[in-house]
Amino acid sequence: MDDDDAVPLDAEELMLMGDRLDALPPADAEWVGRLYQECLRARMREAQLLESTAEADAPAVDSGNDFDTRLAQVALDAAEWLKTLWNVGYMGSASFPAQPRTDFPHVDLEDVLKSSLFARIRDGKRPLPFPPPTRNGLPWHDLVEGQEEHVVTAEVIKDDDSGPAKAIIEGCRDWLVVEEVTPGSAFVVQHRGKGPRYELCLNPFFSTLKREAPRWTREIRLSERAGVRSFMLCWPKADGESLDVPLRAATWERAESEAAYWVATNSPEMYGQVRFERIEAD
Repeated sequence: MDDDDAVPLDAEELMLMGDRLDALPPADAEWVGRLYQECLRARMREAQLLESTAEADAPAVDSGNDFDTRLAQVALDAAEWLKTLWNVGYMGSASFPAQPRTDFPHVDLEDVLKSSLFARIRDGKRPLPFPPPTRNGLPWHDLVEGQEEHVVTAEVIKDDDSGPAKAIIEGCRDWLVVEEVTPGSAFVVQHRGKGPRYELCLNPFFSTLKREAPRWTREIRLSERAGVRSFMLCWPKADGESLDVPLRAATWERAESEAAYWVATNSPEMYGQVRFERIEAD
């Protein structure tokens, strides 16, 4: 092995390699990009361990080539943000065209500062694999994951047969009317046919949008062997068999978060409509 191969890349060289991903064919860029992100995570973790084990009276060293863990995390978060914008089209505006996309739109500083998606990723939360509802053009995550009921500005647009077809809620036109509960005043709506369903009640003074309770229950099983805890989502298939989905989690809360993300990715029409039952295996 060449002596140069045994010397770790410094931070600048490592970051410059990321600039070369755009030159790769799309099929290669995807897996190489994921591998590159794992390298950044490993280097960040290495820096954290070195920092935590350093002696308090250790002599000062030149930090010019040290890998700044905070900048590394920002770089990782930015990569996740841009990947989501490209793959999902998450901005809530017309600036990101529908797939297939050929050119990445220009991103200004204002886009970064005002992006609720970027703020969400910086807060340690995973982005949804599909665009959430928007409120006045901005992603409305709280509607999907926060409080159950909101006061909204809304109207229902009827189709040619005079039946309800779509709803405009807080300026978002992507709401589908699933059911008309009370003619002209109460409806069940869903955003683009994905995620939770909501009860929309129209009122001359104020309208309300209330998230429905989960319709299905799925089990998350915890097993422990030799002190190692593992979580598994039990998901019934159409043929009557059950699919066991391993969850990368160490706590029940994280297991439920990972299970919800799996549902959002694999059955988006059921996302937000599934409650999880905790089962501790004997």
